[in-house]
Amino acid sequence: MTKTTKNNFITCGITLGLFVIFGVLSMTGVLGSQYSGLLIPIGIYIILSISLNLTVGILGELSLGHAGFMCIGAYVGGIFSLMTQESINPSWLRMILALIVGGIAAAIFGILIGIPVLRLRGDYLAIVTLGFGEIIKALANNIYLTMDKNGLHFSFAAAVTDADKETSKVILEGAKGIKAPQDTNLVLVVIVLMICMVILMNFINSRAGRACMAVRDNYIAAQSVGINVTKFRLMAFTLSAAIAGVAGVLYSHSLTMLAPKKFDYNLSILILVFVVLGGLGSLRGSVIATIILYALPEIFRELGDYRMLIYAIVLILMMIFNNAPAFIALRERIGISAPVQKIKGIFTRRKNTAGGADNG
Repeated sequence: MTKTTKNNFITCGITLGLFVIFGVLSMTGVLGSQYSGLLIPIGIYIILSISLNLTVGILGELSLGHAGFMCIGAYVGGIFSLMTQESINPSWLRMILALIVGGIAAAIFGILIGIPVLRLRGDYLAIVTLGFGEIIKALANNIYLTMDKNGLHFSFAAAVTDADKETSKVILEGAKGIKAPQDTNLVLVVIVLMICMVILMNFINSRAGRACMAVRDNYIAAQSVGINVTKFRLMAFTLSAAIAGVAGVLYSHSLTMLAPKKFDYNLSILILVFVVLGGLGSLRGSVIATIILYALPEIFRELGDYRMLIYAIVLILMMIFNNAPAFIALRERIGISAPVQKIKGIFTRRKNTAGGADNG
């Protein structure tokens, strides 16, 4: 077994083990309802953070519209479930199909954005994805969908009149959002999370993943050796968008009502914070950082408004400790014990001797 494969098994084992432990504690009542309710959102946000890590950490491109791809998956998957709620049974089969449809829809939009933008260099992708996320949120905020005996009706105004309410079914109500069936559970989230991690690990350590890292490290050198830069960048970006769409489907099927305002710019930044503080290119770091940073505000909820102040201070201290030259020099001067070195290595990007990323 190679070092990379061993690290991949360790990452999957840590993730699965944590959810199994907390799931058992939740079932036995030890964890409490407040923290038990965090398990499904944490799993969904882990899927989002590892998918964005593919774009930011492996590909080396800054994306600020990840919430837009999540929104597409959430709404497409939710609409599919509502339209097939009576025709497709059991519910787990409908949910699987919704995950596939939502992921494909997000991937299509990823291709449409990536084809023109990924041929360019610099911050163009960040600017375009930022605008894309806001456009998707605005569209979802103004679209109405109804279904009756004549089929599906689309409008930018209220499409159902009082006379039509008895024979029609409202699918999407603009700013009111969408009410998808609550088919998401912890077991499904963990299964989808493990599948996404395996897919990403295999992609990162494949020929395409190594080509993406070569482009990230030196764009001109990668072109000079014959790597089709646009092709591999588009592959990584599309896969990242598809996985974000899958996370969106899980998210929409876990809430009573899903409103477009949830997919704003702040959500994209939150996911980016998980990725950066977990370590660019480190899937294991993204998992651990997401768990800690998402649960932190809830742990300090009893402190009221001060909990967000503590959260901000923790973020600042983590960034300073990991990146400030003075602290880096101090750590090197006083030395760090071997166990601490291993813990720190969890959150940093490393490369193996074969040229692939060490996903541990």
